[in-house]
Amino acid sequence: MKAFLLLLTPLVIFAKVHYAKVEPYESVTLKSAVSALVLDVDLEAEGRVVNDKRVIYLDDSLDKINLKTSNENLRILHETLKRKESYFHRINKLKTASSAQKDEAFYSFASTKTQYLDMQYKIAQLEDSIEKKSIILHHMYLYEIMVRKGDYVSPGSPLASVVDASRAKLVLFLEPEELEQIEQKTVYLNGEKTAYKVDKVWKVADEKFISSYRAEIYIPAPEGSFSELMKVEIK
Repeated sequence: MKAFLLLLTPLVIFAKVHYAKVEPYESVTLKSAVSALVLDVDLEAEGRVVNDKRVIYLDDSLDKINLKTSNENLRILHETLKRKESYFHRINKLKTASSAQKDEAFYSFASTKTQYLDMQYKIAQLEDSIEKKSIILHHMYLYEIMVRKGDYVSPGSPLASVVDASRAKLVLFLEPEELEQIEQKTVYLNGEKTAYKVDKVWKVADEKFISSYRAEIYIPAPEGSFSELMKVEIK
């Protein structure tokens, strides 16, 4: 019996060796939310980590003119609204004022307030449109700019391919027996024990590797470049 247990021991501690490429945590394609002419693109930023910098500029000149006019109209409406509100409250207290006069004052006040609220909404829309026409990246790796100066884009047009450079992931394809008690297992990278765990496991077998299950391990972003190949053992 002892000999039999000794023969089984290597099988218990054995872990299959995987090789995984260090990949960015997330890759996304930025798409336009508006229709506009492309005024400028920063092609020099491609292939770099960009932080708080505009890389694509869409034409927002008409929006800015409209916003300036709308803000002036809002200021005027605000003053008008205050006067009409004050007049309504004053006449509403007068016993000598007729119901028709009070109604007229109320509807005039209500109409101006509606115009004021509509103008606030218009300004918010313009500010949102202007913001969406400056594509600013915050600590993102700019892989590719998909438009050029002079292009015209519409909602849904691809603008740029970017990746989250703040952290990385290792993608593995594990066999069913490797998933047993996966939460308690230790991750070894390049032969060294780590504190990492398998963070995510797909519950359906992979379409390409039909007998395996996709799994991901999240790690800090590399100091150098991505794509490093790492030996991974889970045991």
